[in-house]
Amino acid sequence: MCWSGRPGGRCPRWPPCQPRACSRIGTWTSALLLDLLGGEQTQKAADGLVAAGILAAVPTLTAGLSDWAELSGGSRRVGGVHALGNTTALALHALSWAARRRGNRAPGVALSALGYAVAAFSAYLGGHLSFSRGVGVNQTAFEDPPEEWTAVLGENELEEGKLTGAQANGAAVLLVRKEGRLYGLIDRCSHRGCPLHEGELKDDAVVCSCHGSTFRLDGSIVKGPTTSPQPALQVRVESGKVEVEVRAAKSQD
Repeated sequence: MCWSGRPGGRCPRWPPCQPRACSRIGTWTSALLLDLLGGEQTQKAADGLVAAGILAAVPTLTAGLSDWAELSGGSRRVGGVHALGNTTALALHALSWAARRRGNRAPGVALSALGYAVAAFSAYLGGHLSFSRGVGVNQTAFEDPPEEWTAVLGENELEEGKLTGAQANGAAVLLVRKEGRLYGLIDRCSHRGCPLHEGELKDDAVVCSCHGSTFRLDGSIVKGPTTSPQPALQVRVESGKVEVEVRAAKSQD
């Protein structure tokens, strides 16, 4: 359970920490604590944790660079500092591990402590990017599509094979008529929030115009860079009006 602080109490769908980042910070935290508090009997364990954190940091950097390449403006600048911090922390811990292997324990511990401080600052910037700027999170997490049937446009306004945007009680929705069937999705792309109705319909999939994230008409992912499915809506025609409501699977605490 959690409290979102928003109407409806819907909880955010992004995790507080990505698994790879958590494993890196966690191992280096444990290593530093053992160095400072454990004594000689824990030196080998501390060295192993430093090495484990180095191994965990490599894929984290790779994934981070992929995300950074899609940013712009202020987020890109903050992301650049974040990436530099992560790289510096990795380099300092690598130097620490090398010093430990040579038997230079005091310099090794000092390098670890400095690397940990840099990693902590970089983690703060990463949290700022996620929670303040919405980088790397599901952009549809706080969308509130109607839970009851709501008319959004006239039936004759929905053309065959055309992506059509509409509003449903303040929520942007995407409607598609494909071979006589009606489909509905949240219009805000789960990747970076771009309007999907400005994209392209290819066969039975919607391609976002910003970064190419592709979704089937049921909201499932065809290809990234998105990692979150697109919330789907039920659609019907009633008295000449196209109506939508949130699917039962989306109605959850």
